[in-house]
Amino acid sequence: MDILLQESQRLHSEASLQESIEDVEKIIQHLERAKQAIVADPNSASITLAKLQNPIKNGCDQITADLTKLNRAQAKYGKVLKENFPAKALPTDYDALASHPSLVNRAIAMHLLREGQFAVASIFVEEAQNSPPHPIPTPVSPHPADSDAGDFTSLKSQELQHLFSNMYYILGQLKTRNIHPAIDWARQNSAELERRGSTLEFELSKLQYIWLFQGPAMNSLPADENNGLHGALRYARANFGRFQNRFLPEIQQLATAMIYAQNLRSSPYHHTFSSSSSWSDVCTSFTREFCSLLGLSAESPLYIAATAGAVALPALLKLALIVREKRTEWTTKDELPVEIPLPSSMIFHAIFVCPVSKEQTTDNNPPMMMPCGHVVAKESLNRLSKGGKFKCPYCPNESQPKDAREIIL
Repeated sequence: MDILLQESQRLHSEASLQESIEDVEKIIQHLERAKQAIVADPNSASITLAKLQNPIKNGCDQITADLTKLNRAQAKYGKVLKENFPAKALPTDYDALASHPSLVNRAIAMHLLREGQFAVASIFVEEAQNSPPHPIPTPVSPHPADSDAGDFTSLKSQELQHLFSNMYYILGQLKTRNIHPAIDWARQNSAELERRGSTLEFELSKLQYIWLFQGPAMNSLPADENNGLHGALRYARANFGRFQNRFLPEIQQLATAMIYAQNLRSSPYHHTFSSSSSWSDVCTSFTREFCSLLGLSAESPLYIAATAGAVALPALLKLALIVREKRTEWTTKDELPVEIPLPSSMIFHAIFVCPVSKEQTTDNNPPMMMPCGHVVAKESLNRLSKGGKFKCPYCPNESQPKDAREIIL
């Protein structure tokens, strides 16, 4: 993947059409000047056209050179892409997606809605409903149609379109440093946000306080009593009171910073008022909380699945090659026989390996914590106890199997 990233960056830097566009514009300018000269003096047409030959030829040669450079960069990237992702199907008899086409369509429609592609999403939903896909049975799912029914038709696309349209409107306002729509949304959902332990509403109010604190020189707002130090103090008195139970230390710091207003750069609160990423951070927090209230993840599941699949594909292709050469079989459908290194942002479920059996725990073999605090898999616990009192394999404590508790990681 590192090689692909390097080549992708090189492609973006080298394979740009901007130089070609500029050269074409130069040729157009030469032609327009020649046209104006000939219109002004028709008798000079032959001389003007003669003078035009070399600039036009040089310009066309330069465009050819630009396109040659572009084609070379694209060909090199295509070669690297082919080496790392050979154009061949992954040899497997089990296709989990083939038996659930409606789920795939739902994921695509949700991705389009989340990305703000509302017109495309509407057309996609309409065509998918008019021509519903038929699931393909797999060896492990002989009757997939029953489980897949209704997964796509139940998608409330118009309602979701309205909700995500509102989200993008608020994000657009945040990017223009208008925080009021986001604050209004947070207040409307204050009870639910507080129940979830969210800090979004306070973070938005805090950012508004800092924005006013910085004054007209920074925020370009009118220089009146609602801006600058007076405006920030007035805003704090009107809005911070409801946050005192949860965020009193932060409020005290924001208020104390008033003393250092004239020399804030060398004050202990400089980092609070000079964070360059505050606005992008609050946009990320808002998107996460907005999607969370809808019961959705902050990132598109389709994007995460496709990216994780791209990362895992080279290892899976290598595994398939080894399996074919060794003439062995992949016997576990719920667990990969090799470790697939994924970024931490794509790991959603904790993994526990029993220290006794060295096997990964499952739903049928969950991790069990003994009274002493040590954890083993349920099957290991049963083998150790044999139904009676047993000694922990890692400390001198003894306990009964009934005293062990299942833990959820």
